[in-house]
Amino acid sequence: MNVASEVLGVQELNRALLARQSLLERSAASALEMIERLVGLQAQAPWPPYYGLWSRLAGFHQDELVHLLTDRRVVRIGLMRGTVHLVSAADCRTLRPLTQPILDRALRSNFRGSLDGLELPALFAAGRALVEARPHTMSELGARLAEDPRWTGWAPAALAQAVRAGVPLVQVPPRGIWGVGGQTRVTSAEAWLGRPLHSEPSIEDVVLRYLAAFGPATVKDVQTWMGVTRLKPVLDRLRSRLAVFRDDQGKELFDLPDAPRPGPDTEAPVRFVAEFDNILLSHADRRRIMSEEARKRTLGVPNGVFPGTFLVDGFVGGTWRIERSSKAAALHLTPYEPLDATTRDALVAEGARLLTFAAGETADHDIRFVLAEQ
Repeated sequence: MNVASEVLGVQELNRALLARQSLLERSAASALEMIERLVGLQAQAPWPPYYGLWSRLAGFHQDELVHLLTDRRVVRIGLMRGTVHLVSAADCRTLRPLTQPILDRALRSNFRGSLDGLELPALFAAGRALVEARPHTMSELGARLAEDPRWTGWAPAALAQAVRAGVPLVQVPPRGIWGVGGQTRVTSAEAWLGRPLHSEPSIEDVVLRYLAAFGPATVKDVQTWMGVTRLKPVLDRLRSRLAVFRDDQGKELFDLPDAPRPGPDTEAPVRFVAEFDNILLSHADRRRIMSEEARKRTLGVPNGVFPGTFLVDGFVGGTWRIERSSKAAALHLTPYEPLDATTRDALVAEGARLLTFAAGETADHDIRFVLAEQ
């Protein structure tokens, strides 16, 4: 057993997280390498993965991710916590079977325990046949299924959601293609990738990859990220391969022995974090990335829409959004606390680069600081 008695405080955990997320210094990795390094990017909305990669990669351009999507090397699919993630094709085949319990739980919740009379295997087979014949929107899928006399009386939306739980559905382009709109259409992962899902994926390997991207972490942190429970036996099986620390509350932290753990005084530049970014959602104790007050302001927004945030000295310091028209783009920055002149200048400089990435160099750019609502 590789046990360390060292206590890691919030500052140490913050710098470790930023180093692994390439938010202390941008990485020269490819977009595909970064997507796999982070075990995917949360992607309910189309554009956040582009901003997430821009914040972490040197020289990233939108076309790099567009090509990965159209070449079927990355896909958008419901995975951790039941939310849509952008993952590599290889990780889709591994992660989707491991996250099946999340979707099973959602299915039971959606039907409120009343699945009597719904022939699930037949429904899944019918839904798979429809989406593999051609990609469907969820509305189209539900309507087609509701035409079948076997499911008379069931709401079309409920039938479609049941298929989503039982069949691995990927969102096909143009969904997720930069600058392109349109409805979300789905087909099965197997049909899209031309390969089956892994029959015996390793949860141990996935936990190790989580620690590489988000550690050091408690058992509860890993469970929060993945959306599944009962992972303590997995960490116990891995214990002999891991370094073990304690946090400032005495909780056991697991980590890879050779993973980066920079000193607490390591400089952390201002960074823009995308909407829904997993860096904010992948720990039970989020103090390593935001204060309790920042957590309430950031994650307590209506309808579960998590805004883009910016980091000041490594921690969430406010939110950002871009407002665009045909000829102009404005970046609105809402700090949670007063900023000194040096920090404001750094945010303006980084924000100008963000606007160029988002809107190109031809549009008129503007950066505005907005007072936060109390």
